[in-house]
Amino acid sequence: MLILASASHSRKKLLENCQIEFIQISSDFDENTIQEQNILKLALELSFQKANSLSKNIQKISLLEKFNYGPLEILGCDSIFEFKGEAYGKPSNKKEAFIRWEKMSGDFGFLHTGHTLIIGNFDSTSKVFKTTEIIKKTVTSRVYFSKLEDWEIKSYVDTNEPLYCAGGFALEGIGGKYIEKIEGCFSNVMGLSLPWLRKNLHK
Repeated sequence: MLILASASHSRKKLLENCQIEFIQISSDFDENTIQEQNILKLALELSFQKANSLSKNIQKISLLEKFNYGPLEILGCDSIFEFKGEAYGKPSNKKEAFIRWEKMSGDFGFLHTGHTLIIGNFDSTSKVFKTTEIIKKTVTSRVYFSKLEDWEIKSYVDTNEPLYCAGGFALEGIGGKYIEKIEGCFSNVMGLSLPWLRKNLHK
């Protein structure tokens, strides 16, 4: 059984659309404790810490009976957008979002999503989760943006959508119409590479 260690609505929707059985439990890991400067390593480390934090605290969570014995997979993900070597998380305000979009307009960047799958067994009697394998990878997709007028950028920023997304855009949302093309995994841009997950769940 799969546990998604994330509060992300986009990742939840991706798994639901693929009819993958899972439950969603947000990780309580504090991302500010990680100081890694390399963007790819940072995305991977954050994904691991989210999954690892949940695996260590799983005995405190009230799981359905079918989760209590046997194989259990915990999935942690973290997405970071890279533009010209700079990491773009969620914009702190509308002004920052607008400035970013001015720069990204007609250009391209890279969406890096760190993936960690912790595989193991949970025994509800002993309250012990035993890890048998950890699979980690950062998946990268190149994202090309349309050339936008200032009024288009302002209109998009005023929806507030950019304030809740890594990089300041949502492919599956209003911002989707401003993306010209994607090189690499499509679902990765929404925060989870489904081909990567399928391959490793099958293991």
